[in-house]
Amino acid sequence: MKQLIEEAIRASLHCLATENPGFDPDSVNFSVTPTQRREHGDFSTNAAMVAAGVLGVGDRRGLASVLASAMTFPEGAVSKVDIAGPGFINFFVDDRFYQRLVAQITAADENYGRLDLGAGQRVNVEFVSANPTGPLTVGHGRNAVLGDVVARLYEWGGFDVTREYYFNNAGRQMRMLGESVRARYRELLGLDWELPEGGYEGGYITDIAQSVRDEHGDAVADGDESLFRLAAEQAIFAEIRGTCERLGVRFDEFFNEGTLYANGGIDEVVDALRAKDLAYDKDGAVWLRGEPIGLDKDPVLVKSSGEPTYRLPDMAYHRNKIRRGYDRIIDVFGADHIDTCQEVLAVVRALGDSTDHIHVVLYQFVTLSRGGVQVKMSTRKANFETLDALLDEVGPDAVRYFFAMRSPNSHMDFDLELASKQAAENPMFYVQYGHARICSVLRRDEAAALADAPLDLSLLATEAERALIVQCARLPEMLSRALAEHEPHRLTAYAAEVSTAFHVFYDRCPILAAESRALGRARLELAHAARIVLRNVLNMLGVTAPERM
Repeated sequence: MKQLIEEAIRASLHCLATENPGFDPDSVNFSVTPTQRREHGDFSTNAAMVAAGVLGVGDRRGLASVLASAMTFPEGAVSKVDIAGPGFINFFVDDRFYQRLVAQITAADENYGRLDLGAGQRVNVEFVSANPTGPLTVGHGRNAVLGDVVARLYEWGGFDVTREYYFNNAGRQMRMLGESVRARYRELLGLDWELPEGGYEGGYITDIAQSVRDEHGDAVADGDESLFRLAAEQAIFAEIRGTCERLGVRFDEFFNEGTLYANGGIDEVVDALRAKDLAYDKDGAVWLRGEPIGLDKDPVLVKSSGEPTYRLPDMAYHRNKIRRGYDRIIDVFGADHIDTCQEVLAVVRALGDSTDHIHVVLYQFVTLSRGGVQVKMSTRKANFETLDALLDEVGPDAVRYFFAMRSPNSHMDFDLELASKQAAENPMFYVQYGHARICSVLRRDEAAALADAPLDLSLLATEAERALIVQCARLPEMLSRALAEHEPHRLTAYAAEVSTAFHVFYDRCPILAAESRALGRARLELAHAARIVLRNVLNMLGVTAPERM
């Protein structure tokens, strides 16, 4: 319906342009929003007031009347158009439009809500991308959920999505990892040992050292660090993949940073920057000239040791992704990456590539609390909170739902106690219970008996019935908004609104004990439509839709 109204407004603005030479109707950036009060209709637009400003017209209400009179709608779509206040145009949706929608939802079933925005465009979503130096943390968990749900939204929007994991299994941190495992291996043998400065101390290091001893016995105490590094990489990556699988996250591509060294991508960036006089040597290091490309400082690209800083491979990596021909590229990073993101994109632009199709989702950090008190989860795996420990405590559904429930821009306080509750105050439980409650009604023998009654959706005329239909009708719009803004939390808020509307409807509008079989049949169809909406939203979030609770 919102799309129908927007199209009618645009058509009326083009009519206005025929009488006002020089007026560009496409310059009118109007909005169409749901109204807060039923007496003001269902939707309202500020199009007349915005157009009046463009035209320099003082009589905004008069202009609103002109626009409204030029609007046309399909039969049974809009019952009335009103002018209100200083020039708002209010639209009253015909009940028949919503009533017909119930049957459309049940017919579409698992496809209801899907959009064709992408028309097959290719999207690369890169997320998690943790180097294999330790178990995934709670912070990685927020990254994983955001990335996977954003990928799901693109799929529901009609895009061809590639989920990509970028990692580095070389460099100083990986050498430290190997040396840490070797030190613990020597400790297991009762030999002298010492962790390298800044080495890895988690209990998982000892576990890996034990696995090396199980395979090689006591024969590699003086072996090369690379043997221990490889063992650690394989063990940790296997665990990372297992954790992702527990969370319902899969990847289509694993891209190793080492590829960029092997194919010359990193050297190519430095050479191209030098050719444009955007890189210079100082104190044995290679620096980027920041000011010419809009940066407020000159960051180091290659250290005096000859080792690139992490931003340089990222520059080469993004040029690689661009060359692979994706229509959109999405990066999911922690908020601490904001400066690096700006540097990477500035260099990519300076070297001649457009970054208009690259979108970075930055998320704030996570703390865990129980009963309002911040906690640290105890685990021998590491001296930080692991994602596996969180999954053990609250399960994958709660981890996914709660991480999707907050705007990426907001700090996340993950309430362990709330996430574990089997009660309505748990937002996930509330939505899942709404779905299960509908399933319970649909399973009843009385519901099966109503299936043969003729379907007359015009009987759905009460305020509670209409309110539930209106909520169900919003799914395509909510998906579109969540996708445009890369904000999954819009869907969790919407799911709660649909659940609330169903509970009100169920309490006020008897289904199995309706005044007539025809009315019961119509209400049963509406309950079925609400179930489809809740299930499809939960599927978008990667959360199960239980039929019994």
